Amino acid sequence: VQLQASGGGLVQAGDSLRLSCAASGITFSYYAVGWFRRTPGKDREFVAGLTSGWATTYYVDSVKGRFTISRDNAKNTVYLQMNNLKAEDTAVYYCAADAGGLYSLQSGSAPYWGQGTLVTVSS
Repeated sequence: VQLQASGGGLVQAGDSLRLSCAASGITFSYYAVGWFRRTPGKDREFVAGLTSGWATTYYVDSVKGRFTISRDNAKNTVYLQMNNLKAEDTAVYYCAADAGGLYSLQSGSAPYWGQGTLVTVSS
């Protein structure tokens, strides 16, 4: 099983980025998927999540209205569209997949994780 995250980079405040996470080795459509982020000195934060059937999404308050999570089951890929980026969004972003559903995913106990992609937003 492999989750390959990509799309990070250095941008200015107000810019947009789209992160991608391509999964292999799992029946992707069965899994809730999501994105976490980590910055030095802070706990890992669950940023956004999406259930297997698109029924439910979750966003942390700080990104609501700016970030959108989506998935393409045909491509085994989850995306995080990040608009109007702020300096406080700077972090390493990790994707994760959990067959136990969104709550299990949010707990941080997902069995499958991507390697992380760095997003740096300059103010």
